[in-house]
Amino acid sequence: MTRNSRNLLVGWSVATIICLMVGMSFAAVPLYRLFCSATGYGGTPSIGLAAAPGGNGATIRVRFNADTNSNLPWKFAPDQTEVDLKLGDEQVAFYHAGNETDHAVTGMALYNVTPEKVGKYFHKTACFCFNQQTLAGGQSMEFPVSFWVDPAIRSDPNTSDVKVITLSYTFFRSLDDAAKAGGLAKAGPHVGPMSAADAKSRAN
Repeated sequence: MTRNSRNLLVGWSVATIICLMVGMSFAAVPLYRLFCSATGYGGTPSIGLAAAPGGNGATIRVRFNADTNSNLPWKFAPDQTEVDLKLGDEQVAFYHAGNETDHAVTGMALYNVTPEKVGKYFHKTACFCFNQQTLAGGQSMEFPVSFWVDPAIRSDPNTSDVKVITLSYTFFRSLDDAAKAGGLAKAGPHVGPMSAADAKSRAN
């Protein structure tokens, strides 16, 4: 093999490795979210289309919490403070947000449940998290979330004593919107592509 051939081979090898590393970095966040949703890690509820199985009449209380990063000029709150629902039965709850400015603002919500150990038993079949939401100046909007709690929560010795679950959402200003408004600092702590550690800390 000639020197030029060896140099060309090395060059292609390095380029391939760089492409793979870049691809893995972009895949890290969605893969982490998938892992959390599948395992309940860090208090992340499972998300999927699995139908609520119904239960044996046992109930659990779910409380709703809403927070808004100081850099997002919205009011954000749950429509209900708590509900009692039967394990295995699907429930729909609503949050609402209002843009307090005279121009469009885009936000994105992160979420978790507490205590963290119940994450794998809390199933959301639809929600507004991880998607950018844009409200025009002065606009208000309702955000529904549908969920159910697996009856298996009562047969697990680690969670059998849990009587109350808190579902929390936090809205941050989106990166694109913050950049248009004059700098990524306006997005608050939610800036840049989230690493696995960032995603977990934001959810908590």
